[in-house]
Amino acid sequence: MTSIPDYKIFPLGDSALTIDFGNTINECLNDTVISIFNSLQQNPFEGLIESVPAYSSLTIYYDISIINKIIKNESTVFHWIKNKVNEQLQQKQVLLNKKVSTVSIPVCYDKKYAPDLEWMSEHIKISCEEIIQLHCDTTYRVFMLGFLPGFAYMGTVNNKIEAPRKQKPQNVSEGSVGIAGKQTGIYPLSSPGGWQIIGRTPLKLFNKKEGNTLLNPGDSVRFYSINKDEFDNIESRNS
Repeated sequence: MTSIPDYKIFPLGDSALTIDFGNTINECLNDTVISIFNSLQQNPFEGLIESVPAYSSLTIYYDISIINKIIKNESTVFHWIKNKVNEQLQQKQVLLNKKVSTVSIPVCYDKKYAPDLEWMSEHIKISCEEIIQLHCDTTYRVFMLGFLPGFAYMGTVNNKIEAPRKQKPQNVSEGSVGIAGKQTGIYPLSSPGGWQIIGRTPLKLFNKKEGNTLLNPGDSVRFYSINKDEFDNIESRNS
């Protein structure tokens, strides 16, 4: 990446703004978003609270009271922050991504943990075994975290196993692996959800005590299939 793509900056309420590179799932744009996020982590401006990366946008939250003391009515808070952001985007270090991880995640696709696998098989007209194989054959990118702490939106799935969201959310168990459209993801906590559940991992995606997440934006993920005994053994080690 040698330059910042075209972007728009607009306010989000009175204490946040969004840098938008276009409403699309695109790895190059996501690289840009994560690079800017990393740059702000390393070089925060005064008043910055946090920044939240998404597929092709970055939202920045800031403390109005701190910034008002700095600008002393010489500008609006939004325009002051916007100028700061534009300055940050012109710096060379914003184009440098920090090293990301490749994570292998075990998944048990047994019927006990895959309530929607047979429905998917009937819906997309391929066997359960082929769905599992195609799900494991792809290396996925973590585009963003959201919805729940540690919930990683990953893509993109093989087009043969794309599946629609459920019309009505249902209770989903912690560790459940699902598909929705071109995306796959893992529920880090038990929660209502509308993704098609095809398996479950025994790994912990979110450490409640420390607030750490197993996956982070930009990471690469590979799934591999395990049986129920392997699931129980890994789960017992991680409990």
